[in-house]
Amino acid sequence: MARTDFSHPIRQSSKGIIIIFAFNALKFFKKFFVLLIAFGVSILRQKSLAGVTPMMLLLGLIGVLVIILIIAILKYLNFKFHLSKDDFHLATGIINKDNTIIPKSKIQNVYLKQNFLQQIINVVSVKIETAGDKKSEIEISALDKPTALLLKKKLFTKDTVETDEIITENEALEQPNVFFRVTPKRLFLEGVSQNHFKSFLLIVTFAFGLYSESKEFIEELELEQHLEGYENLDETTILNLIITNVIIVIGVVIVSFLFSVVKTFIINFNLEVVEHQKTVEINKGLFNKVSLSLTPSRIQNLVIKTNRVKRYFNLHSLSVKQAMVNAKQQKNFKIVALEKEQLNYLIDKLLTYYNEDSEQGKPRPYFMRISIFEMLLFGLIINGLSVGFFGLVMLWINVIFIPFAVLYVYYAYKKAYYKISENFVTIGSGVIDTTTNILEIHKIQAVRLKHTIFQKRMNISSVVISTASKSVTIPYINDEEALKIYNYLLFKVESQDKDWM
Repeated sequence: MARTDFSHPIRQSSKGIIIIFAFNALKFFKKFFVLLIAFGVSILRQKSLAGVTPMMLLLGLIGVLVIILIIAILKYLNFKFHLSKDDFHLATGIINKDNTIIPKSKIQNVYLKQNFLQQIINVVSVKIETAGDKKSEIEISALDKPTALLLKKKLFTKDTVETDEIITENEALEQPNVFFRVTPKRLFLEGVSQNHFKSFLLIVTFAFGLYSESKEFIEELELEQHLEGYENLDETTILNLIITNVIIVIGVVIVSFLFSVVKTFIINFNLEVVEHQKTVEINKGLFNKVSLSLTPSRIQNLVIKTNRVKRYFNLHSLSVKQAMVNAKQQKNFKIVALEKEQLNYLIDKLLTYYNEDSEQGKPRPYFMRISIFEMLLFGLIINGLSVGFFGLVMLWINVIFIPFAVLYVYYAYKKAYYKISENFVTIGSGVIDTTTNILEIHKIQAVRLKHTIFQKRMNISSVVISTASKSVTIPYINDEEALKIYNYLLFKVESQDKDWM
């Protein structure tokens, strides 16, 4: 197969016209969907509206699609890119011409993606991200996979001409080491053992939204007349009402459970971790396939999650936080269903010399007071909504809520800790899940002390540590200890001669 010469301006695959056309057409119809439907229905009912007939409307839509197609062709023809020794060059624009130059040293990540349409026509998109923007700087919509992989490799080499033969030789010699490939069984267990509370709240919120939207229809059914004498219900009717509510709750729990399992399968379908000499590559996805690389120097935080059920099945997830990556893309930097040994190996690969031997600190008992206050507020909201919608009979929900609140306060304090070593800060938290945040001290961007008026009187502060990707907090410790940590971290950051990425 002929190798692509990136030293001269080239276009993407001609299939890119299809991708650009499809994206622009979808964007247009999403923006004007409601207007088109309303206008179309009115014309079909009246046969004509303001002189516009159904045939004219259809011809208008065809005309719009033709214009979108012409724009897609012009975008394709004017989209050219090439590589020099140290930079990536891109020329775009139909009327206004833009020339973008990105130094290779500023490129944070290059990842490949395939949506459903791209899978059908057998092309991939290449996204190039820098640390200067939360959005992707560059997206090449359609390249064949070998060309995309070669471009990805050359973007991380300094000289595209002199190293061409070296890359070719390495490609021939290097056999991808698939360090981890998820099995359907472990993926199913991952879905089963997830924290389903978020899914439960999502479905309940959707149900309330649906109820609000259909409120007028429900009122037309005159349900209030059927509920007259509600306050005079006998014990049997009340018991039946409680059983009905319990069945509804169980049904919502089952739906949220299935939602979590299906979502896990779709996002992590065919998940594999490929180990290279200096990087780790993640490939996964069903409808949207992604392939991205993790480079240790660009990693800002590692987040490890598990829970009691996951530990029983030896399941752990590892999320990698990088600078200036948009929230949607950040979700792809996650490896699920890892065994403990595999997790430790990846941590050692991505964070050199990490250890957990340092002394562990705990928040002050004030942490529990805050947790109790949060549960009281949450309880008032739950009781208010329940009584408002279903009446006083729903106060039975406190039989479930009070034990839940007690366990929440207990586990929230039990799992909260922090460790500070020579090179790393480790912070633990969680209630249902156990979350561990790890960051390298030399990548810290800012440190600050935070306290309220009430905390100040009690000599309690929180230490907020910010990196380029996120902030983590050591909560509610003594002022003296907080100041000590603050000074130590600032000293380490200022005294170390290391780049933050």
